[in-house]
Amino acid sequence: MEIISFIEKFAAQLDNVNATDLNPETKFRGIEEWSSLMALSIIAMVDEEYNVKIKGDDIRNSQTINDLYCIVKSRL
Repeated sequence: MEIISFIEKFAAQLDNVNATDLNPETKFRGIEEWSSLMALSIIAMVDEEYNVKIKGDDIRNSQTINDLYCIVKSRL
């Protein structure tokens, strides 16, 4: 699993955001489209794409896309 691929899949969950607008240090809560529904979409994407379970607490305890990526990677 590569961070670039994770960012592309992350961006695909957001309607008006391109993967090129994001980087590992992007603070995802600062994205205009971010909401609790987006958090659920990310949880579902991680489960479907990586067969990894993350929880709302994992998202709440993360600041950047890289933080989430590290959590997912550690559970592979």
